[in-house]
Amino acid sequence: MDFELVKPSIPIVSGRASQDSVVGQELRLDPGSPGLLGDTASIHSGAPRSPLAANEQASGGATDTQAAADAHRQREVRWMALMPTVPPSQARKNKKVKRLLQDGVPSSLRYLVWCHLTDSKARALPGVYNKLGKRPRVPAFTEIENDSVRCFPDQPQLHNTHGPIVSLLQAYLSMVPDIQYSSALTSIVGHLLLLAPEEDAFWIFASIMDAHLRSYFSTSTIQIEVDAALLSKAVEVNDPAVHKKLYVSLQMAPASITRPWFSGLFVGTLPVDHLHRIWDIFLYEGMPFLFRVGLAVIHCVRHLLLQATSEESALENLSCPPLACLPSSADEILSLCFSMKLRDDDVRKQRVKMEAQVKRQAQARTHPTNGMPNRQTTSISLPRP
Repeated sequence: MDFELVKPSIPIVSGRASQDSVVGQELRLDPGSPGLLGDTASIHSGAPRSPLAANEQASGGATDTQAAADAHRQREVRWMALMPTVPPSQARKNKKVKRLLQDGVPSSLRYLVWCHLTDSKARALPGVYNKLGKRPRVPAFTEIENDSVRCFPDQPQLHNTHGPIVSLLQAYLSMVPDIQYSSALTSIVGHLLLLAPEEDAFWIFASIMDAHLRSYFSTSTIQIEVDAALLSKAVEVNDPAVHKKLYVSLQMAPASITRPWFSGLFVGTLPVDHLHRIWDIFLYEGMPFLFRVGLAVIHCVRHLLLQATSEESALENLSCPPLACLPSSADEILSLCFSMKLRDDDVRKQRVKMEAQVKRQAQARTHPTNGMPNRQTTSISLPRP
């Protein structure tokens, strides 16, 4: 399992994230905005200033805000012009889409872009979501209710009586009953619902699960084991000292690092602005990009990991890095992700190769007496027309 040392050059427009943050706050006041949450900006207080300096800064701030709004609207125009010309099924192969993603997705259009990248409209079946919601409660119903309050304490609209998180996961888990519930599902769904209407969020979520994450919530741990081994190798290539500390000195199980990151798409690990930009690229690039994000997080807390005296302290810094250790802007975290030494195509190939190898080993250990191999089946239960 070899990784060629490659440092790809991906152009990221500097300063764009803060622009979206400013305009995002303006958009949140628009009742026509589809989402419940816009990008946020940090405001820092400075030393006392003279009235003249204050006036000059106010004037400059107004100019900067107007420039940010103009740039934001230009990106909206470019996205609205591009999406009708690129079929959703081809969006992840389109170079123009990739360039616009690198420039940034306007918060006002983000959920529509996610619909496009996941081709979720093609999966949507009229009336199915409402019918799924009328089915008997799934076994994890009460757990979902509790997790929705715990994960989103400041967003009561998500977890009040018959809140959308519970409704969406009730529908999904009744449709795909072999999924093993985890609070990571609540975290992902909650963030989708902060941006998208409930039924749209359902089909985006179903598309993400089918394309990337379902194997993380099955009774089999094969995909988790494979990705954990691949990330461990990638850490060794990028930073041998950290690899030795985590996997040798602290004897950490590779899956203990990979599972919470990948199954929850880094919710809770990164600030919201960073997280949404990460998801923008992930929905285009696929699972290999999550390896880059993981390597970037490890790089950010490297000094804390090398000082860690226990597995618990290392996991705490990996799962919830101190904000001071993270890049201040979403563009900077993306640049850091793309600077990691990794070949995405190699990751894709190795995932397939290793998964097949692990499955063969598992089948050899549990080979049935009739000579036929075990086959894991996946069930989907849709309402009748």
